[in-house]
Amino acid sequence: MPLYKTDPFKILFLDIETVSQVEDFNKLDENWQHLWDGKTQYQRQDETPEEYYPKRAAVMAEFGKVICISCGFLKEIEGHRTFRVRSFYGDDEKKVLEDFAEMLCKHFDKDYLLCAHNGKEFDFPYLSRRMIVHGIHLPNSLNTSGLKPWEVPHLDTMEMWKFGDWKSYTSIKLLSALLDIPTPKDDIDGSMVGDVYWKEKDLERIVTYCQKDAVTVARVFLKMEGLGELPEDEIVINND
Repeated sequence: MPLYKTDPFKILFLDIETVSQVEDFNKLDENWQHLWDGKTQYQRQDETPEEYYPKRAAVMAEFGKVICISCGFLKEIEGHRTFRVRSFYGDDEKKVLEDFAEMLCKHFDKDYLLCAHNGKEFDFPYLSRRMIVHGIHLPNSLNTSGLKPWEVPHLDTMEMWKFGDWKSYTSIKLLSALLDIPTPKDDIDGSMVGDVYWKEKDLERIVTYCQKDAVTVARVFLKMEGLGELPEDEIVINND
């Protein structure tokens, strides 16, 4: 019996990749250096603000930015199922977010749920906060400010795996290996995204990495729901 009585054809599966606002701490102006120092003073332990910046700035919406959003959905035409993947990416975060928000409003803002791994604590609020920063009108699906955690309607594969337990974080890599799903992000891992973006200038590599994760989120969800596999020949990538 499925864990959730949710139509898998009414879900937008997604993953995001984020980096720090600037390449290193010394490129922040003095005010933002002080703000970073204050924000992280109890987390850094023995590390300096400068040492801590490349490790954690990307995951804080106040100090990071979105460089890629990969999303996918199931579609069936004449009995043939496909999983259609699209990525929004670039150096201009506002453009990335505007294009994604426009797609949500046009095609996925009614009767659709979002699904990500650790999405309720990271992907969804991060997207909402960065849209607010850029003055972008929030799509209904991301306008969850003021809701209690259990009132947020979206799906989270990490939360599904907890079964009410609140002990620890389970990575998508571990969960996919456990469920015998092809391992995602085999080229790079999250700790490398900042260097690949800032030093190697290889955004396309990050996009490929992000798309793999969006596909894996869908595969994990389907497996946990007892809805079968998502084979490679059903995956269609369209970034045009």
